[in-house]
Amino acid sequence: MPAPSSARLTIDLDALAQNYAVLRDLAPGAEPAPVVKADGYGLGAVPVARRLWTEGARAFFVARLSEGEALRAGLGPERPATIHVLDGFTPGTGPRLTAANLTPVLSSLAQIESASTFAGPVAIQVDTGMNRQGLTGAEARDLAATLPPGLRVETIMSHLGSATDPADPRSAAQLDAFASVRPLFPHARASFAASAGIALGHVYHFDLVRPGISLYGGGPEERPDARLKSVATYEAPILYLRQVEAGEMIGYGSKTIVETDSRIAVVAAGYADGLIRCAMGRSQAWFAGALRKVLIITMDLIAIEIGDAQANPGDMVELLGPHVLLDDLAAAAGTVAHECLVRLGGRAERVYLGQR
Repeated sequence: MPAPSSARLTIDLDALAQNYAVLRDLAPGAEPAPVVKADGYGLGAVPVARRLWTEGARAFFVARLSEGEALRAGLGPERPATIHVLDGFTPGTGPRLTAANLTPVLSSLAQIESASTFAGPVAIQVDTGMNRQGLTGAEARDLAATLPPGLRVETIMSHLGSATDPADPRSAAQLDAFASVRPLFPHARASFAASAGIALGHVYHFDLVRPGISLYGGGPEERPDARLKSVATYEAPILYLRQVEAGEMIGYGSKTIVETDSRIAVVAAGYADGLIRCAMGRSQAWFAGALRKVLIITMDLIAIEIGDAQANPGDMVELLGPHVLLDDLAAAAGTVAHECLVRLGGRAERVYLGQR
């Protein structure tokens, strides 16, 4: 039984499936390979991947080797998905990659050298202008000319750095760079687009797309997108109700001062639960049919203005969900939807809808 003061994180897998269908239909002819790293963006990689398997997904991306092992175990032998590990191949990891039947994404010459005797399939990542990871174009050409005979390159991929802004010319420059490298590996599938890249159009799709944040409700342009459903709903109960007079201060630091006589609900959630403190004063919560201003965020408690709404201790307040959209929360916190999601749920009761 959850404690009476427990927050609740509800993950709607039916909404996830609808988002998967939207992204799949935006990239006809390309295979969608969902990104479920960071424990499915904080929502549970195994239940997320199991539901997406029923929707037709047969390949997934994780970041860490340990994530790949956990996902393989969670999917079980009846779901023999291809699982790519973005961290690649480091010395000594070959036996674990082999045991879990994982596909490392190789992003440096050192990793390629380490994996030269690896018996399983690999992907090669090329840097086309993001300058974070991947072979240079020159390194990719040298590799193609001297490819170790045992290296099974199944996928050639890169990653867009500015796709959330369709007008940014960097994406077209990266596309040109990727198009120049792709023919070097004629028997490999090509993968270039994540969520934002999918929305840029068919020339970015190639053979395999990697939907990530938009699966979970984040818009591809870092703003709400009506085509996508909210997957995560985060709620917490009211603990206390208080009347605060105009000019009085709330919380730490004497910085938050109410301008008018206010009725305040103190809610059992805070930055220890993953809420981002710098969003206070800018973010909103949904209660009693309306959006309410979040006045303060402390470690375990937040305070919201509720006006004359009927309220009692134990009533639940929506802090993220269909009325408090993920991208709006991220904008209030000055961050991205990804960070807002992966922070949630440490102390929350989890409820899954639509498990199959």
